[in-house]
Amino acid sequence: MAAEHQPTLIDLDDTDLELRYLKDDIRGHTVIDRDGHEVGKVDGLIIDEHDKQVRLLRIGSGGLLGFGKTKRLVPVEAVTRIDQHEVYIDRTKESVADSSPYDPPLRESALFYQRLYGYYGYAPFWAPGGAPRYPLG
Repeated sequence: MAAEHQPTLIDLDDTDLELRYLKDDIRGHTVIDRDGHEVGKVDGLIIDEHDKQVRLLRIGSGGLLGFGKTKRLVPVEAVTRIDQHEVYIDRTKESVADSSPYDPPLRESALFYQRLYGYYGYAPFWAPGGAPRYPLG
């Protein structure tokens, strides 16, 4: 069995790269859970450096005027629909809030991403059977 190779994931805000499909840039969109509740806003995108495709949404919530905001990552596989200003996900606000907070130093850890995808019940996009169903691009 061939070993899985995890592509390099980077924060789009930390690079001068552009997305493969510019319409995938949904930063600023409001995230709505499967029950119609607001989860937060997409305040960043984690992309596959090679394919330049969005793999994770960085969602910010809480805080005041941008201070004290909690950030969480959600795989794009959770996205069910994107409108002009909203992104709809198939998870609840509580399940996102209960996930591990975003910790930039962990971005280099394959185990971090495996656990993140596992928490949400998805195979990582680089693994056999893992394929994003992101409705754009």
